[in-house]
Amino acid sequence: MDNQEFLHWLGGMGKLSAEQRAQALAWLSWRNGGDEGGRRRAEADSASARGRDRMDALGEVGHVKVGNRGCPHCAGRNVVSWGRSHELARYRCTDCRRTFNALTKTPMARLRKKDRWLAYARAMLEGASVTKAAQACGVHYATAFRWRHRFLSAPATDKPKRLTGLVEADETFILESFKGRRSDLSRPPRKRGGKARHPGSFFENIPVLVARDRYGATFDAVLPQLDAASIKTAVDGLITQANRLVCDGGLPLRAFARRANIRCHVAPAPGKPLPDAPHFHINNVNAYHGRLKEWMRRFHGVATKNLPNYLGWRRQMEAWGLQANPENWIFSAIGMGRYQQLTL
Repeated sequence: MDNQEFLHWLGGMGKLSAEQRAQALAWLSWRNGGDEGGRRRAEADSASARGRDRMDALGEVGHVKVGNRGCPHCAGRNVVSWGRSHELARYRCTDCRRTFNALTKTPMARLRKKDRWLAYARAMLEGASVTKAAQACGVHYATAFRWRHRFLSAPATDKPKRLTGLVEADETFILESFKGRRSDLSRPPRKRGGKARHPGSFFENIPVLVARDRYGATFDAVLPQLDAASIKTAVDGLITQANRLVCDGGLPLRAFARRANIRCHVAPAPGKPLPDAPHFHINNVNAYHGRLKEWMRRFHGVATKNLPNYLGWRRQMEAWGLQANPENWIFSAIGMGRYQQLTL
């Protein structure tokens, strides 16, 4: 390395985090023939710095949540700091006089090993399997599986309260699965997901309704059956007479729109809107169906009882978009998801 390259490299040292500096020192110590004990101490310092950075990030997320939501017991806004407990800042509400932290009354409450949460959130953003997520975080497989559904409990319910303007709606079907069940099956078990004997509306397929507006807000719901009554229950208050509904002409959606007095437009063949009405299409919702199914293929079948969690997983990733990072994923896990923040 010539002098110019060295100066350029040295100038970048100021941008390193504490963890990165500790890793660099450990590597330099090893390259310079340092003793094994010194290398191990440097690696330990790196791990300690990594844990501090993660806890600092988690603490910042907690402060933002408490500032926006107030007391989880009474929703009071008169909150004061009340020390620390179990590595988290604690607060006290002067209205109800109860203490709490940022995780109180959330699915993440009493979950341990907080210093590994950001690493696990990063693995979830990458769509890693339970085994790979466990390896990345240094936890047991059973712990990683339990964490997955604790992390997904809040995103599963984080949906837009209302869609705006033109709304595209269409149903898709996901194969029913009893993954994880060892007994009491009504049919022979499948291997690695399997395929339905018939596409579309069939007793082996679970209907999932997806509705999207042109601003990207996405709503989905697992329907008990594909009919107008189930659709009305799922989207009650979400799609109103102020919207225009665009669908593919399926009878359940048209019946729902007729009974709710919602203007409904039947789109022609997917991807081919009429020349005199190019904005009446369902290309956005069909594209979302494609992304959802391609992303879910890695799991080789999803247990139907857990399907709302996986729908929330994908919906939350799309809602965050370019802002999808481990810190924001922790926001979602503690009940501060993207759609919940937009309605604060």
